Order: sequence, then structure tokens, then C-alpha cells
Amino acid sequence: MKKFYSFFASILILVGLLAACGNEEKDPQVKVPIELTISAAASLQDALEELKTAYEKEHDTIKILYNFGGSGALQQQILQGAPADLFFSAAEDKFDALVEKEMIDPNQGVDLLANELVLIVPKKNDKQIQSFKDLKQAGKIALGTPETVPAGQYGVETLKNMQLWESLESKVVYTKDVRQVLTYSETENVDAGIVYKTDALVSDKVEVVATADDQIHTPIIYPVGVIKNSKHVQEAEDFYHFLQSDEAMEVFKKYGFKGAQ
Repeated sequence: MKKFYSFFASILILVGLLAACGNEEKDPQVKVPIELTISAAASLQDALEELKTAYEKEHDTIKILYNFGGSGALQQQILQGAPADLFFSAAEDKFDALVEKEMIDPNQGVDLLANELVLIVPKKNDKQIQSFKDLKQAGKIALGTPETVPAGQYGVETLKNMQLWESLESKVVYTKDVRQVLTYSETENVDAGIVYKTDALVSDKVEVVATADDQIHTPIIYPVGVIKNSKHVQEAEDFYHFLQSDEAMEVFKKYGFKGAQ
């Protein structure tokens, strides 16, 4: 009989523990972090990762998730219904397309950053490329796909305005984003690449040999805005304002960006 009561008592204790665990899961004091998805140009990766760490440290109920890629590809993803709370583009036209589709309220969007376009070569620089005109000596040139990668679009525009595009087009290796251009250049799979200044600054395996004149390509502006159908509009707006703060701008400048204003 004693064994029976001991077994019965053990069952009661186990039931009590399970009930307690169940109540803990339903405890309103235990908050699940709100996830914010930020679709952002690949060139922003290093700066945004640092800002994520700083923001989450001060906001323990928020978890920042990034979707990095070419701005044109990200724009298409959002148009097709991919979840996103903010869009941080490397080109105004990609951003404006979502404003025109009424997916971003223009009052919840701002031109935040500016960048420069540069020509990079591997450290060895076997082809002795020192300028855009020297690209005729290259065998392969890495460039972001112009339709989806703004840096590629700016690059083609620059080469056309320098009367170089026709002679160089056959040498171009297209990539999914600027970071892939950087990788191809670092690994010497190409003789040169065209990226943003900010991308070149994060690598010690490439050298910047020329900077494109701002007057021969469309201004490189980075707009950011809140997606209207965000499931967490207030939290998205809070992060949107944080990105414009002095603290955030100092981080962006550390990685080579300039203010657009």
C-alpha cells in the first residue's frame, strides 16, 4: 500500500510541475521578442550589423532580422509579398517604385545616406590598372547586374559617359550584388571591379585605383522607409527614427558613408 501511495504522490508532483510549466508559458510577463525584418542593400551590411547590436542591447523586446541583397531584387521581393518592415535601398528609383505602388508612405521615408563609386583591383594588380581608361587592359571586369544592382547601373552609366562601355561590355562578369564584385576581385577571379567606396573600405585584399566623378553618374542616394503593411508599424517607425539618429549616423560615417542631406 505504501508503494502505491508513493507512486500516486509522484504522479501528483509531476502533474503539478507540468501545470506550472504551462502557466509559465502563458505568463504575460514572459515576452517573446518582436522580429523586425529589414530589406537592405548589400553595401550596408557591415554598418547595419553594428547598429543591430547597439539597438538590441537597448531594446531587449526587439530582434532585428536583415535581408541583404541587390536593391532591385529586394524591391521585387517586397512587391511580390515578401515580409518586410523597412526597405533601405541603394537607389532612389527602386525606392520610389514602392512609393508609387503605395507600399511606402512618403512621409515615412527619407534620403539618408550618400556614397561614391570606385574602381578596385586585386592587390597584385597584374594588369597594371590605374584608371577607368586602363580597363582596356583587363581580361575580366566584375559589375553588379544593372537591372537589379544599383552599383552596376551606376557603373554602366559611368563607363558609357566615359565612352568606354562598347569596348568593355564583352569583358564584364555580372554579379548578384556589390559584395560579390568585391569577392571576385579579392580572389583574383577578375582583374577589376566597380563597387561603392564603402565596400572597398572593408577589404584589405583590394586597392582603390580610381573614383568616378559624381557628375557622370546619377547621384548615389540611399533612401529608407517603413513598409505600410508592416505587422509592427510602431516598432518599425522606432527603428526608422533610430537610423536617423546622431549615434547611427556616426556608425554610417565610420564605414565611409556620407549624409545625403
